[in-house]
Amino acid sequence: MELDSLDALHFPLSVMLPPLWEPATVTTVVDLQHEELPEFFGRAELAYRRRVYGWTIRRSRIVIAISEHGRATLIERYGLAPERVRAIPLAVDHETFRPGETALRGSYLLYPARPWPHKNHARLFEAFGRLRTARPELRLVLTGEGDYGALPPGVEARGRVSRDELVRLYQGAAALVFPSQYEGFGMPVLEAMACGCPVACSDVTSLPEVAGDAASLFDPRDLDAMIAAVNDVLEDRQPWIARGLERAQTFTWDACARAHDDVYRELCSG
Repeated sequence: MELDSLDALHFPLSVMLPPLWEPATVTTVVDLQHEELPEFFGRAELAYRRRVYGWTIRRSRIVIAISEHGRATLIERYGLAPERVRAIPLAVDHETFRPGETALRGSYLLYPARPWPHKNHARLFEAFGRLRTARPELRLVLTGEGDYGALPPGVEARGRVSRDELVRLYQGAAALVFPSQYEGFGMPVLEAMACGCPVACSDVTSLPEVAGDAASLFDPRDLDAMIAAVNDVLEDRQPWIARGLERAQTFTWDACARAHDDVYRELCSG
């Protein structure tokens, strides 16, 4: 298909290839971690991201962020006019991510995240060790590809799991603990809530707007705060489960698609 025959073109993964002026383009930026936590990137990758993201964002007529936090970062760091940047949150498949048939929950915490630096596993392991002194039955289950290093007692790394297995883990977990230091959106928080899993998560970047009042929030750099938040959801799970289920229902793919349709219509109308 010839690009100049199109009325509009959407690049959904942060990078516009090739750089275009026509047709009218919209780019979705899912991750600006390099702007907020540059210490987690090597020099070459940081230079690449800054260069390529920069010209992609500036050449796009409209830029879509997947959270209000992302939108604010785009406006602040790239000097974009606010009307050019739209926040369209992601959603969850409620047919797949839903509570299990039994209300019984296991004695494990779940953290689905690859062992990238910003995912904060080292602090989680330290907090978990302290949690186990009062809750010796508690386990921590990790999912995601990568090398987690030496695992402390009570910690199990499952590696990459299927979607069905991930759903079962959400449905059976005592709680999701999500100590990430950066998220463009934070899909596991929403998936856990939709499965009736209590959530304790970081209070940084996009996570507070995704979680609302349905998660116990903590500073991901503060071990005492992390431990207190996990204990909070473990000691009285039902209110967190109820709020989480209600919160998850407000995020639908239908609403996400309709918001994208509005952007496409605007682009096509000139």
